[in-house]
Amino acid sequence: MSGHHHHDFAGDKLIEAAREALTASGEQWTEMRADVFEALAAHEKPASAYDIAESVGTRRGKRVAANSVYRILDLFVRTNLARRVESANAYVANTHPGCRHDCIFLICDLCGKAVHSDDDALTGALRLAAQAAGFAEVRPVVEIRGHCAECASED
Repeated sequence: MSGHHHHDFAGDKLIEAAREALTASGEQWTEMRADVFEALAAHEKPASAYDIAESVGTRRGKRVAANSVYRILDLFVRTNLARRVESANAYVANTHPGCRHDCIFLICDLCGKAVHSDDDALTGALRLAAQAAGFAEVRPVVEIRGHCAECASED
């Protein structure tokens, strides 16, 4: 797919890049936000706010309300630290938080794995088509469902 190149982060470098991106946007990197981001980044598949609340609650040794996690996840989506997988009402950590673009999610119907792909030409064409139809503030949401390579090889 066409697009641009960026550096994907993982582990401690991802957490540091997220902290830097959030503070650069004028927000504070609190202990709770750090815990939510770390829990989100630790999930291999898209995670719901309830999954993350459970992970953070286990880590902290006390119950964490899903509503609090939703507010933080909304902030993370607004500041490009996370992406929302709309069809699953779940979230994934953005592995390149300093890079703004639209994502295309490839979602496995069997195991739930979600891989994101960047194709600025495709999402740009979708934006232009929506704008030509009179829509403003367009945010393409592209999700393609099927079977990942691993699950397809097991069929």
